[in-house]
Amino acid sequence: MHLLLSLLLAAAAPSDAPVENALASAGPGTRIGLVVTDDQGREIVAIRPDDRFVPASNTKMFTTAAAFALLDPNAADGGGGATVRLDGRDVVIAGHGDARLSSAADCVSDCLLDLARAVAARTRVVHDVTGDDSAFPDERWPQGMSWNNMPSRYGTAISALTIDDNVVTIVASPTTPGAAPGLVGDGYYTILNRAVTGGGKSTLSVTREPGTDRLRITGSIPADSSPQTLTVGIDDPAYRAAWRLAALLRGLGVRVTGSIRAQHRPASAIDEPATRATAPAPHPPQPVVLARLAPPPLAEDLLVTSKVSQNLHAELLLRRIGAITGSGSVADGQVAVQAMLDSAGVERWSYEFADGAGMSNYNRLTPRAAVRFLRWTQAQPWGAAWRATLPVGGVDGTLGRRFRGTALDGKLFAKTGKLNAANALSGFMIAASGKTLMFSALANDMPGDASATQAVDKALLAVAAAN
Repeated sequence: MHLLLSLLLAAAAPSDAPVENALASAGPGTRIGLVVTDDQGREIVAIRPDDRFVPASNTKMFTTAAAFALLDPNAADGGGGATVRLDGRDVVIAGHGDARLSSAADCVSDCLLDLARAVAARTRVVHDVTGDDSAFPDERWPQGMSWNNMPSRYGTAISALTIDDNVVTIVASPTTPGAAPGLVGDGYYTILNRAVTGGGKSTLSVTREPGTDRLRITGSIPADSSPQTLTVGIDDPAYRAAWRLAALLRGLGVRVTGSIRAQHRPASAIDEPATRATAPAPHPPQPVVLARLAPPPLAEDLLVTSKVSQNLHAELLLRRIGAITGSGSVADGQVAVQAMLDSAGVERWSYEFADGAGMSNYNRLTPRAAVRFLRWTQAQPWGAAWRATLPVGGVDGTLGRRFRGTALDGKLFAKTGKLNAANALSGFMIAASGKTLMFSALANDMPGDASATQAVDKALLAVAAAN
């Protein structure tokens, strides 16, 4: 343990040798901040409390809390449902910010097929099919996100018109040893199969250069394994939604004689329209709206967003917050989050957010600011409901395997975070005394992107045992 961290630990809590030893197990080079307070706000541990760290998905805490504060989580239709309309012979599907539109064969709620049926009931021939995501400005990726995440489901494009979580799936099945596996997609991407059947464990991976429609599948799949599903992010969700709608229309016997198109709202007045063919804006008189989907209450999506740390859903929440009084831009959402943190008494210098999910390397947060925010949430009318969305140690979500079988099994409620050389865990835990403690543990700069979670977990267990 280097001298500076030892001095900080000694100043914060001279008897906390177990905490010091636990954090030291993360190894040299790792920088860890830890603040723990009791329910009265008294600090029990304060290690690097005001250092600024990359918080990874701890960013979602602030986005989901703002959604609880400013949106109506229990609205009967969840808000933001997609619509389909006819403009002459052209079909336009428009998104309004909900993340749950599905084209899955087993869909039972918020289904694209219902919109396709509404069109088929009106006409048997359509011309162009357009996906319209202009409800929000065209800001598909946050500033500061690593480009290599773009083809993955964690970094897929963000759009007011979302379909199937904005990913495409490829099913890989083993064949004979040494031969290429079978790959089945839906035709949206061109697949370059460079994988083989064989080996003792699956090493399949998929890569795609952003902006291209070619997937390269490499690695191996054991000959005796079950089929494996690969997920790939997409660049233009509005185009993808129109493409899927056109396919469903054809399946219902509707002829599509024109093009698949996308309609975006530029993020600024000087921006050029983004990828794919861009359709002209609708002109008066307004086209006839045939159907609007009514998604489930937003509370269900807030639960999913926090429990599994769903990046796309969190980003859409930020834009929906920004649409209350602004344009639905990232900047508008950030204004709303900052106003919330002002109310919580969190100093402006102690945080910086470039997105709503935590994929940006530009984000910064201090442990003390996080704990101050956590304590403030519990004084809000929605605080208990918000806390209930957090993963539970040893029980569910991203904490389903952590703390299982320990003294904090079922007694820790916190948001996780993992990004390039960054780990985070902030929330609430029930200590040995039965008291509820609030904490924020932020770790950065791990050499080789090693995980600091074991060190953090050991420290929190030591704190819980001592209190």
